[in-house]
Amino acid sequence: MTEEELLKIQFRPHDTSEEAWRVQTEALRRLGPEGRLRLCFEASANLRELVKAGVRMRHPDYTEEEVRLAVTRIMVGEEVMQKVMPWVTVQP
Repeated sequence: MTEEELLKIQFRPHDTSEEAWRVQTEALRRLGPEGRLRLCFEASANLRELVKAGVRMRHPDYTEEEVRLAVTRIMVGEEVMQKVMPWVTVQP
């Protein structure tokens, strides 16, 4: 399947015009695989910072280590956290 065919079957957000979608997909295509991967890493880092800010707002008394553990709990989920680090009582 060609890249153009793949773009046709992708879901365009309802609030995005066809022209805006075309421009966005073309910009992403021009970035190439390395550029798209860099964007993914940047988005992940930005998300982590937003989650940290939320934890700090809810728990201004938390130490940096407690913030890190609360962020980890949010990012990996309660089930995984209980299996991997059951002794951690920090809440998100």
